[in-house]
Amino acid sequence: MPKQKSAARSTSIAGLLAATSLVLALSSCASYDVTAPADARADAPASDGKNGEGAKKAASGVDCAKAKCVALTFDAGPSENTSRLLDILKKEKVHATFFMLGKNHIAERPAEVKRIDAEGHELANHTWSHKILTDIEPAEAKRELSRVQDAVKKITGKTPKLMRPPQGRTNEDVSQVSKELGLAQVLWSVTAKDYQTTDSKLITKRVLDQTERDGIILLHDIYKGTVPAVPGIIKQLKQRGYTIVTVSQLLSPAKPEPGMVYRP
Repeated sequence: MPKQKSAARSTSIAGLLAATSLVLALSSCASYDVTAPADARADAPASDGKNGEGAKKAASGVDCAKAKCVALTFDAGPSENTSRLLDILKKEKVHATFFMLGKNHIAERPAEVKRIDAEGHELANHTWSHKILTDIEPAEAKRELSRVQDAVKKITGKTPKLMRPPQGRTNEDVSQVSKELGLAQVLWSVTAKDYQTTDSKLITKRVLDQTERDGIILLHDIYKGTVPAVPGIIKQLKQRGYTIVTVSQLLSPAKPEPGMVYRP
């Protein structure tokens, strides 16, 4: 797969909060591989080795090269709001990707983790305790991620293939650790900043204002205003012609590449 090199650089953003701002840059000398969903799909090898329309058929059943897709993702759960969220997604026949925290979340709510998996959603890793991976040693970063891998596998029998670094902060070391653990890194293009408000209408507006084709929406099922906003978000996205998918469906027929950073 052709890879685009993205240089990591220091960025200062006033009022940066723990799970919100998209920060890709770190030390001036580090680098890591970045690709967009559309590029990943285009670069995917033909499944049958032949040219033609059927050569790159998406295994997910959704062809985002043709459909107007957007990925819906939730960070930092599961929480007391997750069961209600899952009810909504089931009713709307929508699947999402859940980037789950370990401490106080996976560890305390294994039933919700099982349900996320059983209902066809994508299990993903958001670290054990939300430490900023670029601020700690690689060995500790590996523990932060591997503890979630182990916990999810113990509960569901499955090991996540995707991870989202807290605050979107990654670098060459984090990419190497991710590669060793078989994890692709997933950032985002849409944030409702739902940590700032309980106003569900505002959360809905922020999402709709930012969403474009091949986007990745970041929400948090831990905040009170978020889950009530989801029905309206889904309704409006469908009315605008979007097909709502998981991250892996968005990338398909490409498979998430361990260590790679996926960013719209």
